[in-house]
Amino acid sequence: MTATETVPAQRQSRIGKRPIPIPQGVTATVKGAHVAIKGPKGESDKSFSDKVSITLENGTILVHVLKSAPLEGPRLQGLTWALIKNMVHGVSKGYALSLDLVGVGYRAELKGQQLTLALGLSHPVNVTLPPGIKARVESIDEGGTKKPRLHLESHDNELLGQTAAKIRSFRPPEPYKGKGVRFTGEKVRIKAGKAGKSGKK
Repeated sequence: MTATETVPAQRQSRIGKRPIPIPQGVTATVKGAHVAIKGPKGESDKSFSDKVSITLENGTILVHVLKSAPLEGPRLQGLTWALIKNMVHGVSKGYALSLDLVGVGYRAELKGQQLTLALGLSHPVNVTLPPGIKARVESIDEGGTKKPRLHLESHDNELLGQTAAKIRSFRPPEPYKGKGVRFTGEKVRIKAGKAGKSGKK
């Protein structure tokens, strides 16, 4: 399909019709519904729906709605645009997330892609980080209290989020003292402890 087969502008996604510029140092290849992006932070490739048309024109990627998909097209155009935009950002600048381990004796050790966590459980938690994830452990001092902070980086935003969520799931912050694994900057609502009875009869 060519750009001339797209539907009128008013039937397109407001965001999805915008061109996606390819930054310097990044290369893009479009073959039908398959897009491959390569940059200094890594490589990403993905196949998209055949209900949209993707073209590479003058250093930008364009996503078009096809006449054959007047109802689904605009929604898929916006989704495809967002995913490609994330791919370009990921391989050019990368994504980062940090997790704080809050609790007495909580530790994190990293050897290659093998992450070992001490989270107050009866056993250590071992996590093999997937390829495409870079990590480092830092000790943070907040108000005289030291805690480990785990930094994660990747060119793949979806993989980064899944990995961070998995690590957090091993010991989510508990609601009374806030101990557990939390995203850096995450606000944990602390519940009041159970108060003793007043003794009134």
